[in-house]
Amino acid sequence: MTTTSLRNTAPARRRGMFQVYVAVVIATGVAAVSLTLVLTPSMWHGVNELPMSVWFLAALALAVEARPLLPPGARFSQTAMISLSCIMALLLMWGFLPALIVQTVVAILIFGWLRATAWRIAFNAAQFALALTAAHLVLVAFDVSSSTLSEPGNGLLPLLLAGGAWFLTSHLLVCTVLALRMAVPWWQTFVRSFGYEALVHGALLALAPILAVAASANAWLGLLAAVPIYAVYRMAGLSTERERIALTDPLTALPNRKGFQQLVEENLVRCGESDSRLAVMVCDIDRFAAVNNSLGHDVGDRLLLELAGRFSHCLDRPLEVTARTGGDEFSFLLAEIPDVEYAHRRARCVQSALDRPVELDEVSLDVSGAIGIACYPEHGADFDALFRHANVAMAEAKKRGSGVAVYAAEFDHHSPERLALLGDLRRALETPGMPGVELYYQPQVHLSTGEVVGVEALLRYTDPVQGEVDAGELIALAEHSAVMRILTYRVLDEAVAQLARWRADGVDLRVAVNVSVRDLHAPDFCEYIAHCLARHDVPAHSLQLEITESALMADPRRVVTTLKNLEAQGISLSLDDFGTGFSSMKHLRSLQVSEVKIDKSFVLGMREEPDAASIVKSIIELGRALGLRVVAEGVEDEATWKRLVTLGCDTGQGWFHARPMPAAALEGWLARYRPPALLRQVRSASTTTVA
Repeated sequence: MTTTSLRNTAPARRRGMFQVYVAVVIATGVAAVSLTLVLTPSMWHGVNELPMSVWFLAALALAVEARPLLPPGARFSQTAMISLSCIMALLLMWGFLPALIVQTVVAILIFGWLRATAWRIAFNAAQFALALTAAHLVLVAFDVSSSTLSEPGNGLLPLLLAGGAWFLTSHLLVCTVLALRMAVPWWQTFVRSFGYEALVHGALLALAPILAVAASANAWLGLLAAVPIYAVYRMAGLSTERERIALTDPLTALPNRKGFQQLVEENLVRCGESDSRLAVMVCDIDRFAAVNNSLGHDVGDRLLLELAGRFSHCLDRPLEVTARTGGDEFSFLLAEIPDVEYAHRRARCVQSALDRPVELDEVSLDVSGAIGIACYPEHGADFDALFRHANVAMAEAKKRGSGVAVYAAEFDHHSPERLALLGDLRRALETPGMPGVELYYQPQVHLSTGEVVGVEALLRYTDPVQGEVDAGELIALAEHSAVMRILTYRVLDEAVAQLARWRADGVDLRVAVNVSVRDLHAPDFCEYIAHCLARHDVPAHSLQLEITESALMADPRRVVTTLKNLEAQGISLSLDDFGTGFSSMKHLRSLQVSEVKIDKSFVLGMREEPDAASIVKSIIELGRALGLRVVAEGVEDEATWKRLVTLGCDTGQGWFHARPMPAAALEGWLARYRPPALLRQVRSASTTTVA
């Protein structure tokens, strides 16, 4: 959909007021022209004897508007009337009627090029007629005529006022109709384009007296005076062409990102008026860089041209637009859609265009891509939100391998709220004494003896704006940024400092701290841990590092050196969430892992899911065979504890023993704690005494 189709219809909101305003302007224009012609009958005299200069100016006006300068894109400004100089020159030298006739014909030409409807042509003709009438009345009031115009010192102020009357009347009428269309205050539309319109129309109006005097003196002088008008026309044409180029992709001739943004914003206005939906879709071509690198950029360009043609053919309905918004990225606009499912079907159509191989120079290229969909108003109210959310959905589709995905909030790991959260977290970590970051500790108990052998340090964060934040969500947000390193070092420092305080109080525990692969890749990671342990005088065996299985096994070779250095220091490594990744026996034996932690999802499902119990049993047997300590997470009740003891699991961690708690609360809990076996003995003794 273009600006033309948008302006050719009445808005859904304020439709009655809009139609009444248009009708009033048309009626007022007809009445004003008729009244002017009736009250000044003298202007009819001599119409049959108009000099050659009048015909010259009329022909010049029609010539420059034979191909009017139409602003590209979705701009709501008025169309520039280069012929305005000729029209005002006719008004100054030969009166209202010739100027009115030429101006009306010019208006029909311009808005015919714009494919305007009949009512819109009538409105704009009336708009210009009222503007011309206002300028004529100013000239009449100051008794300005062709005979007085050339006299020294006469006519300057009236000319300025007449030009200002034409511009202000025209601008006021257009801004009012646009304000009614877009349902915005009148002054906003008036002020927004006032500077640009005043500059363009002011320059054209300033040329009118020069052209009038020159043409009336000599036709050849009029021709020379027309040269500046031609220069203005050419400069305006070049400006329009530059703007068109700025909105168009040079390779495919499709709208580029800026042009696409203008089209989306234009249609958002219409959606706001009609309470309709639109969809923005983003398609990213897979492995396009490999095509450029292996076959050359010329082949890559031809591939893009072929895909652009396919997409444009697929989405060829009047309200659908295809654009190229990046090197290997195409975007699509679907306006006035019934629902999200419709957008999903159209995305599948785009997918089908990718399914067919592309034949280039006897080379058959199999092309694939992922498409993300964001819909108005569900997923955003402006272009930036819709385009960003469509990209988020596209990344999710690529990650899942599903081809198409509709935006959902859970896909968005970089929303403004999350970015603000990341900034707040960084300030809390870097500002000494700033509250928010705290460590809780959950005991790890030897399942056979009930002895507390260690604790796991668990992060807790309270944001000043968003309140308590889930630790998993926080880690997922921070792990792809520099904040992850700051967070890990802060947790390590606090955990080791707490170890030192417990050791001073006679409490000997091992503390497990979660780290990421990003931490293991840091060149100073081992050095920092060694320095931290030495500063707090804590032995290395009291610290254990935990890393998830899937993260570690993604690239085990890169971390072998770091793990060997940690082992040489005496620091053990635990493989967290074991059973959810894809470990191989070779890696388990070569990565200096001393412990595996069974993922809590399997432990929690042991009572009701036979498969989960079988997996837990297999992991325990595997760990024992490899000489690894096995820890079960998610021990929530006595039945699970007993089952794990029977299976030979070494250590358990979960709410059956204790919930995570601050360090101060843990000290009190340790003083009160009794192993489960001892608790049963106490209960049995109490029962015997009562009996």
